[in-house]
Amino acid sequence: MFYRFQSKEGTNTIHTHLEVTKVAGGTFDFCSNMTDEQDARARALIERAAAKWPLRILHVLSDAGAPLRFSRLMERLEGISQKVLTQTLRTLESDGLIIRTLYPEVPPRVEYELTPLGRDLLMQVATLWRWIVERLGDFDARNAVKLTATSV
Repeated sequence: MFYRFQSKEGTNTIHTHLEVTKVAGGTFDFCSNMTDEQDARARALIERAAAKWPLRILHVLSDAGAPLRFSRLMERLEGISQKVLTQTLRTLESDGLIIRTLYPEVPPRVEYELTPLGRDLLMQVATLWRWIVERLGDFDARNAVKLTATSV
């Protein structure tokens, strides 16, 4: 739980049970200018990206460094079904995060690669992911305190 206070100077102060953090004024101003429709679209994109497979697929494509065929993606994504991979690739393509290239050959060849937007999303998420991983111990400690408090 945290409490936010706006000072006269425009600086936000965030109080948590652990620390007090000063945040430069205007850090979240862009949110107040969003319409309900924009907010809903942004939340939908976050939910789709945070599902089980999309970020893994983007990561595999990034690590490959070159376009990958469907079968190569299947090999590198342990536990994903063909149906789920197909659906997820379609969603990533419609969101503009990957490019699907169909080559008119016999048999047809299809390759997938990251778009600049997909690469940018992956870089932004990597920062958040690193932050979470570095603080797993803090989250675990907090959950242990909660469990101890509820069992007393």
